[in-house]
Amino acid sequence: MRQRKLGQHLEVSALGLGCMGMSFFYGQPPDTAEMTKLLRAAVDRGVTFFDTAEVYGPFTNEDLVGHALAPVRDQVVIATKFGIKHGEHGPTPMSGVDSRPEQIRRVTEASLKRLRTESIDLLYQHRVDPDVPIEDVAGTVKELITEGKVKHFGLSEAGAETIRRAHAVQPVTALQSEYSLWMREHETEIIPTLAELGIGLVPYSPLGKGFLTGKIDSSTSLADNDLRRLLPRFSPEAREANQALVSLLRQIADDKGATPAQIALAWVLAQKPWFVPIPGTTKLHRLEENLGALDVELTTGDLRRIEEAAADIRIQGERLPEQLQSRFGR
Repeated sequence: MRQRKLGQHLEVSALGLGCMGMSFFYGQPPDTAEMTKLLRAAVDRGVTFFDTAEVYGPFTNEDLVGHALAPVRDQVVIATKFGIKHGEHGPTPMSGVDSRPEQIRRVTEASLKRLRTESIDLLYQHRVDPDVPIEDVAGTVKELITEGKVKHFGLSEAGAETIRRAHAVQPVTALQSEYSLWMREHETEIIPTLAELGIGLVPYSPLGKGFLTGKIDSSTSLADNDLRRLLPRFSPEAREANQALVSLLRQIADDKGATPAQIALAWVLAQKPWFVPIPGTTKLHRLEENLGALDVELTTGDLRRIEEAAADIRIQGERLPEQLQSRFGR
């Protein structure tokens, strides 16, 4: 497995594994024992970077990841997150945020226990809290790093100015934000800021929450508790309109002897050497398919072809419900 560096000092596998879907978001969670096997299979195949959060479940995903990776803890990098409120039945689309210093400390202590570890490798603020100065957030994480409870500080879906302010207090190792062929908003301001400051990007949903695999179309039935049903981009009309992008990926894939998912991931990997995408899956054959993207070489001509064709495709549907859009890019 090839390695990539996030920030100045954190080395991880070039492709990580997003673990959220093993416990949350995409309908009924799979069997825990099967997900434990999948996590260990990922390690066996060279994956060293695993992403979770306290609100995934809530709590159950950290428990799963902590239990599954405990025997190989010295071989892996575990990232988790603080900052989103949740109730008895977990986070909802309208859950608030809470990054008060005392809350950060409470969450970190609880996450350490669930993850069965003495130190969290990468601790992200899950979403920016407008009521807590980012300097206070960064300062609290800096204290946790000094205490040995955290190794690296990250942000998620933060805006450029917030990134700069946080980085001035405690160096930010990575920004985790959505990025893929159908979500490129960060190319204008965010990615240049990361390049300037030496911060890595961890793209989540690099496969467009499954859409870019080519396995979802306008007739696909999503479970009642699949939260993609709340996303405008997953309305049947938007899915129908956005098939043009999948068709492009399929054309390139056919030429390369690959799959649309592999081309979508290879495209993200080709953008910058400090991008480390974290596609999620609950199936071993999909994990192996995703890892196969590392063997797909997109030439300069391939990338130009994708860029020119994608420029003529207008993506339909917002990626977020209107009431959530203000929480991203603050």
